[in-house]
Amino acid sequence: MARSDLLLDLVQAERTGDKDKFRILVEAIIAEERSNQHHLLADRLSELITTAGSGSNVPRDSMSSSVADLVHEVIPKRRLSDLELAPLIHRSASEVIEEHRRGELLRSYGIEPRNRVLLEGPPGNGKTSLAEAMAAELMLPFYVIRYEGIVSSFLGETAARLDHAFEFARTRRCVLFFDELDTIAKERSDEHETGEIKRVVSTLLMQIDRLPAHVILVGATNHGELLDRAAWRRFQVRLSLDAPSRSQATKFIEELSVRLGGDLGYAPRTLADKLAGASFAELEEFAMDVRRRMIMEAPGGELQRIVRERLEHWRTQATA
Repeated sequence: MARSDLLLDLVQAERTGDKDKFRILVEAIIAEERSNQHHLLADRLSELITTAGSGSNVPRDSMSSSVADLVHEVIPKRRLSDLELAPLIHRSASEVIEEHRRGELLRSYGIEPRNRVLLEGPPGNGKTSLAEAMAAELMLPFYVIRYEGIVSSFLGETAARLDHAFEFARTRRCVLFFDELDTIAKERSDEHETGEIKRVVSTLLMQIDRLPAHVILVGATNHGELLDRAAWRRFQVRLSLDAPSRSQATKFIEELSVRLGGDLGYAPRTLADKLAGASFAELEEFAMDVRRRMIMEAPGGELQRIVRERLEHWRTQATA
């Protein structure tokens, strides 16, 4: 949002008593100041809005170190072009990225870019990599929720820590990533779940609803069927990342051969057939294992034997 429009809207929100809009606009200013490296001003504004009315003089969001046990910053390295994605997945992710790159155009029409993305599918097929790539393409910080710091055995503590993590993210332009989202967003109608997890889900839903558009929330789950239905509906973009098809696996193995500097003993299509059902991560690990063994047995290593041994090992693990 242009600074002049933002300030006008800020004054209007204050005059009309729209506290929610006022807070969202202040958070947008804080995020803009952080992106301009004006951290002292951003921290001061953040302190004012996160302590106002709380009855406490202790700022809940003054420095990144205050949430180091709740949120882990990862330097994004993978780009969208590095990933082997189905055309629909690639197009959908590209559209979200474009909306944020050209956010001012959308806002001039009174529309915000989509900022809530759910990735589901079996493990090892690029959910985390896609979230990381979105952050890299937009040159945004990539924050990963740390469940070991969020989840507590004490009544009410988990919801409070989750609230603290969201308060940190709200005043930053960033990608906030929840891996294994079903950990804290389980279906509340499940009679086996405790009242505490239901309170945590309610807190999560409230925070998602309050999330400003400059924060891109990406949730990932291997078990979409376990997600609370209300949480599932909160996401504007829902993408399913499945195991690679034969053609995708073939192309990926070809790229791995080039990247690792040598063939893998069989034609890529043959290997794709022999490794049918493997995830992208498993294909990459297989190729790395073959090359690793070749290096260790150089100069007399027999590539065909090594590949056969690794294929047998993979089949044994796959059927275990």
